[in-house]
Amino acid sequence: MRALFVGGAVDNSELDMDGTSPPKHYPPSTGGGTPRYSLHHVGQRDGAIAYAVYAAPGLAHSEVERVAKERDYARRFEATPQVIA
Repeated sequence: MRALFVGGAVDNSELDMDGTSPPKHYPPSTGGGTPRYSLHHVGQRDGAIAYAVYAAPGLAHSEVERVAKERDYARRFEATPQVIA
């Protein structure tokens, strides 16, 4: 699965992640108690997660959605976005 980042110091960065389920925060443990990025939504394809979008703290939901649509993640990965509640 591919991790995609919106906002913050690594905006528009990507990295490959192992496993079938993305962690709720990235990195999973910062040592400082405050997550750098939170899982916003995932893109599912054929019952598996193709990508995970992480947003910087304090970034509005509407802004994350706008950027994800602008970058066209769903089409790029041929996946259906699913917001994480």
